[in-house]
Amino acid sequence: MPGTVALPSFDFQQRTRLIYGPGTLQTQLVPAVRELNCGKALLVTDAGLRQAGHATCAERLLRDAGLQCHVYDDVHENPTADDVDACTAFARSCGADVLIGLGGGSSMDCAKGANFLLTNGGRIHDYKGVGKARLPMLPMIAVPTTAGTGSEAQSFAVIADAQTHLKMACGDVKAACRVAILDPLLTLTMPLSVTAATGIDAMTHAIESFVTVRRNTISGMFAGQAWELLSRAFPRVLSDPADVDARGCMQVGAFLAGAAIENSMLGAAHAAANPLTAQFGTTHGHAVGLMMPHVIRCNAELPEIAPLYAQLVQRAGWGEAVAGESAAGAGELLAAGFVGLLKLAGLPTTLPEAVGAVPDLQLIQRLAADAAQQWTGTFNPRRLEAADFAALYTKALL
Repeated sequence: MPGTVALPSFDFQQRTRLIYGPGTLQTQLVPAVRELNCGKALLVTDAGLRQAGHATCAERLLRDAGLQCHVYDDVHENPTADDVDACTAFARSCGADVLIGLGGGSSMDCAKGANFLLTNGGRIHDYKGVGKARLPMLPMIAVPTTAGTGSEAQSFAVIADAQTHLKMACGDVKAACRVAILDPLLTLTMPLSVTAATGIDAMTHAIESFVTVRRNTISGMFAGQAWELLSRAFPRVLSDPADVDARGCMQVGAFLAGAAIENSMLGAAHAAANPLTAQFGTTHGHAVGLMMPHVIRCNAELPEIAPLYAQLVQRAGWGEAVAGESAAGAGELLAAGFVGLLKLAGLPTTLPEAVGAVPDLQLIQRLAADAAQQWTGTFNPRRLEAADFAALYTKALL
């Protein structure tokens, strides 16, 4: 029949209950714990959130309700296997029956990583890949205080090797959060620099998951809506950090982008970003934001991808081209619009800005070799080898 579209096969199961609204930490955390028939919580967070009062608030809510709560607040940015080991040791001493990840992706990933070891034993390296956990895992509640990783919507813990600092994706359906509580009031305490970096990260998730080789009807629905919410709300939160409605759009957008990743994975921008973080300690949002425009231009050369980018251009309100020949320039429009968001946020747009140095040819080749080994790159719509990544890094020099 005219207009009929052949849909790709997919297997979709929503595993995480989503609760959204201002003030939901206060009203929904205790009921969520009780509905899981749990009474002894381990709250995994970081020192900054303890200082901001969010961890203390959650702890007080639980204890006032007669529930036990132990707090592990030594999570570091980009948690390593050592962080997971330390959290696991603390958790074992508590005998918790539910984990609560409060914070950004680092807190949630560290809690997930500890869950693997608490319930299945071994080292976190044993769970690199998908489906390596054989035994049931503890229920987990995610309470994100940023709008970035979307970890609350995913069954993956992203943990760095303590020696090489290369990231390991450890995924299992049993690791998915049972509940995610999105309270935009918790994001009001984010410094503007964190708002910027996490917001850009979330937008790269939406863009990449929209076009991967594993894209499908479900991932497209999540990623498209995520991109629309994020791209339109991001300038608002930068200009008015107290705009709770815009903060809420960012949080829900980040969750939806995370759900899109769960269904279609990521691409070459993340593959290129991870070596920059490992080599230079570059903030992840800065690294992936820097590489995203170059990956967009690269992928846009594929005739099947340009129309998809055209849809994102339209949903961001940056242009009307959506199909056919008019979609040919969509990659450049999307890349230019994204660079505009980077500049608006004051984030680096060149490699020297991002890493604080001008990498020489030898270093670029080493970065490219590492990028070509990253798992996320295998889902990019255009297959990229080390030489291709070297070309991307070279373009990012200027």
